[in-house]
Amino acid sequence: MATAARRIAFFATCLVDQFLPEVGVAAVRLLRQAGFQPDFPPEQTCCGQPFLNSGFRKQAIHLARRTIAIFEPYDYIVLPSGSCTAMLRVHYPHLLRGDDGWHERAQALARRTFEFTEFLVHVAEWQPVPTRSLPPVTYHDSCHMARMLHLREEPRVLLKAAGVTINEMPESDRCCGFGGIFSVRVPEVSNAITADKLREAVETRASILVTADPGCLLQMRGMLDHTPIHVEHVAVILARAVGLLDKENEG
Repeated sequence: MATAARRIAFFATCLVDQFLPEVGVAAVRLLRQAGFQPDFPPEQTCCGQPFLNSGFRKQAIHLARRTIAIFEPYDYIVLPSGSCTAMLRVHYPHLLRGDDGWHERAQALARRTFEFTEFLVHVAEWQPVPTRSLPPVTYHDSCHMARMLHLREEPRVLLKAAGVTINEMPESDRCCGFGGIFSVRVPEVSNAITADKLREAVETRASILVTADPGCLLQMRGMLDHTPIHVEHVAVILARAVGLLDKENEG
């Protein structure tokens, strides 16, 4: 296990901060159990992805520079979001290419940026010790995490080690329909994609649909209606499995 002396920052992301605080609580508790004491730089804001997706490149660059400056003092930056991790690791160096010293600073930050489950597996080498049994889950691979970061096994490795049974969907990496502003621009198409994803999840007979991306979580949770399945972030499920988060009182 890596030593706790290394400085680690938790980048909560907008959706976790504003809509899913239990995800942040779960992730921080798990990082502490893994031997780290994450800081939460209060100056952090949006990573700039919505601006980039909307074509506002200048504004995205401004937020990229700001984020780099805030998180530069840390040895590791950990995010509970595959899409926001991809923004820092993949898009920042591209956005700031040819921009004086900012490109090198973006590359340096990218090397220290980790998606949450990736960090637990490859840096912390955390081994969960399950304290309770959870019902079977099925796992959704978000687009950015699977295709841009090439992270598919890390969440599954942790879930299985925590004693959670995974009933796989036939198309676990098929889009959930969120796609950031795609879900706002073409809601009819977005919702149809989400309905297909939920149908496939229900057909696995799992009780919980798990994802590592807050955007996917909100999109799928918003379409549940009377669908007989719950949607949760992988950090919440892991924290429940090892007794760090109580379902009845997740704060």
